[in-house]
Amino acid sequence: MACAAVWIPGLLRGSVGAICTQAASLRSTPSALRHLTVTSVMKSKRKTDHLERTANVVRREKLPSDRRAHFFLLEGTFVAGGFSGGVRIRDHLYSGVDFFIPGVSVVGGFSICSSPRLLEQERMIELAVKYTNHPPALWIHNQCTLDSEVAVRVGGEFFFDPQPADASRNLVLIAGGVGINPLLSILRHSADLHRERADKGSGYDIGAIKLFYSAKNTSELLFKKNILDLVNEFPEKIACSLHVTKQTTQISAALKPYITEGRITEKEIRDHISEETLFYICGPPPMTDFFSKQLESSHIPKEHICFEKWW
Repeated sequence: MACAAVWIPGLLRGSVGAICTQAASLRSTPSALRHLTVTSVMKSKRKTDHLERTANVVRREKLPSDRRAHFFLLEGTFVAGGFSGGVRIRDHLYSGVDFFIPGVSVVGGFSICSSPRLLEQERMIELAVKYTNHPPALWIHNQCTLDSEVAVRVGGEFFFDPQPADASRNLVLIAGGVGINPLLSILRHSADLHRERADKGSGYDIGAIKLFYSAKNTSELLFKKNILDLVNEFPEKIACSLHVTKQTTQISAALKPYITEGRITEKEIRDHISEETLFYICGPPPMTDFFSKQLESSHIPKEHICFEKWW
């Protein structure tokens, strides 16, 4: 896998988009919420590409091709990178980017993993990109240089964006593999909301957050240090359960208290069901569909079940 941190200096407010735009306050409308029946698995004899799979998702116009991209090795097989060049985006959140590379006919689709606040304060966004044979991912890993120029278009509808007066909500975040990206964005945004309320004594009063995150082994648990830092910063508000399904090496002492060997189970998720809880899911399509259907069968309102397929 590979991770790409993406900077777009000049962006203001909103690099993370959401299926549950109004979920925090339940001021939902059919156009604002896209649930299981809309985003169910696409079945086709022909393999669809990113733009076809996400054709109905909200997007902004394509940004000019003067974003200068640069990526560097971050950890293991993960890379970090970014863009320079200015652009403003206001009054809307987005969850991913379409990635247009000169000379590459295939358009990449990558989820954003940074908090909207990083965009507001430092004009940056971060992405994580898995190393695969997919042409955009190959280009990022093998060809992108400091002076490479790309065009990007923000879009997606997968975010948590409550208003200060909205009712408090608990969040359950369910991630599989590189699906952690948009959920990490939500987790980081939630931490920012906690900090704001602690500093100012006002603002949105977010409830408890529980992250369930599964990968093959601990080396593929992306951003685990960032996640545990947030857990330790907000021990009464943020918790995590990290799952590994094919661990072959010894688990470090620091990680062991948070690790469960085996898949995320239905019972673990059911234990967190309540009227005040919203569920966000992102991972391999079979996993996303499985937990979405399980939650629906447990009589969770569809507008409380949010998931992304920006791939």
